[in-house]
Amino acid sequence: MRLLACQIEIPPTPTPAARDAHLDLVARNLADALAQTPADLVVLPELSAIDYSRDSFSRLDALAEDLSGPSFERFRETARRFDVAVVYGIPRRGDDGYRISQVAVGPDGEVMGCFDKLHLAQYGASMEKEYFQRGEAPFSFSFRGVKIAPIICYDIRFPELARSLALEHKADLILHCGAYARDPSFYSWHHFVVARALENQLYLLSLNRAGTAFGNSIFCPPWIDEVSPALRFPEHEEAFITCEIDPARIAATRREYSFLADRLPSYGS
Repeated sequence: MRLLACQIEIPPTPTPAARDAHLDLVARNLADALAQTPADLVVLPELSAIDYSRDSFSRLDALAEDLSGPSFERFRETARRFDVAVVYGIPRRGDDGYRISQVAVGPDGEVMGCFDKLHLAQYGASMEKEYFQRGEAPFSFSFRGVKIAPIICYDIRFPELARSLALEHKADLILHCGAYARDPSFYSWHHFVVARALENQLYLLSLNRAGTAFGNSIFCPPWIDEVSPALRFPEHEEAFITCEIDPARIAATRREYSFLADRLPSYGS
């Protein structure tokens, strides 16, 4: 599988018109990128429809979407036109409040599923508990021979979630879509990502937005060493980078390094 990871810059989106103009630009840029380099799966960051700010979060009554909203309208056309799946982030309007969601749309233009962020961040540059409700369950889907599981930003810091996705959902690829601002937690972010990829022996894309306060996305294969390093994105700039996913490489890694199979049934006393 060929994955197109899109570290995009997201401008201020104080109004629906500003949000929609941003979405139109993203759709045009995706079309240009896919015309040059075909892919199977396109991935956008957390809340890719709006800027990550208290100003936007205070306007969720106008900016939030449902699953058939403005983001869906743009990216379903991308999916159909280029025969790809698109995973994108929205502030999703629910019956009991708002959620931070990653939505997957297939090449037929239909929603394949939606993941709602399970752990809400309330430290550093984050203020999510003031505006959003947390999700209720993990989500995974199969596409072109690859089992894919989205998680969102702060979710990476809970090893139980990634382990469950690897062992119970049989994920080959975790899509970790974030809005990692350069606050005091920024330095530790990559350490969590690399650990989750290595301890679960799977592919892991950790995709940030671009900009002076963001950047530095990273793509990890199922084994990382000096011969097979992680792929690091630009420090700040927008980037549309192609990554290859090969389930056979996961199987080979797990045969050579058998620590998943060597786990004890329980680590209780």
